[in-house]
Amino acid sequence: MISDLAFRLAQWHLTHGRHDLPWQHQGPYATWVSEVMLQQTQVATVIPYYQRFMDRFPTPAALSDAPMDEVLSHWAGLGYYARARNLHHAAKQVQHEFAGELPDTLGALMSLKGIGRSTAGAILSLGFEKYGVIQDGNVRRVLARLFAISGDLTSANAQKRLWALATDLTPKEGKDAAIHTQAMMDLGALVCTKSKPTCDRCPLVSDCSAYQQDLVHRLPEPKTRKVKQTREWVVLQLVNTANETFVVKRPPKGIWGGLYAPPISESRSALAKELGLELADVEEVCELRHAFSHFSVNLQLHRIMGLSSVPRVPGKWVDLRTFEGGLPAPIYRLLQENMT
Repeated sequence: MISDLAFRLAQWHLTHGRHDLPWQHQGPYATWVSEVMLQQTQVATVIPYYQRFMDRFPTPAALSDAPMDEVLSHWAGLGYYARARNLHHAAKQVQHEFAGELPDTLGALMSLKGIGRSTAGAILSLGFEKYGVIQDGNVRRVLARLFAISGDLTSANAQKRLWALATDLTPKEGKDAAIHTQAMMDLGALVCTKSKPTCDRCPLVSDCSAYQQDLVHRLPEPKTRKVKQTREWVVLQLVNTANETFVVKRPPKGIWGGLYAPPISESRSALAKELGLELADVEEVCELRHAFSHFSVNLQLHRIMGLSSVPRVPGKWVDLRTFEGGLPAPIYRLLQENMT
């Protein structure tokens, strides 16, 4: 099966694969940016962010030279902001260590911050048209069904097997490897989907162990998930007499690292102590529930209008209608939907 799988997959991809994604055939930098954005984010969501990002940062040099605030403002809404910080850091590495050009070897690519084995393989195959092996979520699902691999796919044993299979299946010639990489991702995204897979459209169905054993809807096996905790956060919007909102820059690491937001804490009393303000005449505006990967929060928007005193923490007053410093998406929604 392995000997002709890549050929059958390539033939299927000619007719049924995706050929018009904006980052395709645009070189290694475009591949790198798109791969990072696509981590834990759907293609349809990524496309407009990618286009705006590339318009502003068309080269590694442009990204490296840009202030972190501006990079984060172009990322705001995509979530998982460590990806943007790593991308910015790696662009500086490219400038300083590789003369402004992305390296074209697996080891050198993996030396860049935020680039793991699969992302490096994608850059090699899709960006440079060299031999490169990937194992993103779509590919992992295809392999798990094709070879009926049960259990936790993130375990060391499963990972070892999956990488061995992905390596064996990938053609060694660069252009063929690029076609295979895109075809495997497309098969997982369009046919071998997480729910409601369309096996009758799959070019590999005759060799699929999960299909033969009626296990398609059971594989990959879901990981046991812990019940998410729910936290209560108070978002305090301080509005001055010029109708400007006070925002602070969040710490570089942690939730919404490096972005701007109104002061946030678990209680109003904690905020009063932190800001050195008497929080009188506070209006409780609304709540918004937001889910992170490991917990959820109820964001409670509280507001004080016409504030004349100055909080004692570093921050700045901004007009929300024109501010482009980068607000977390749920905070932006919370404020915009309840604009004063």
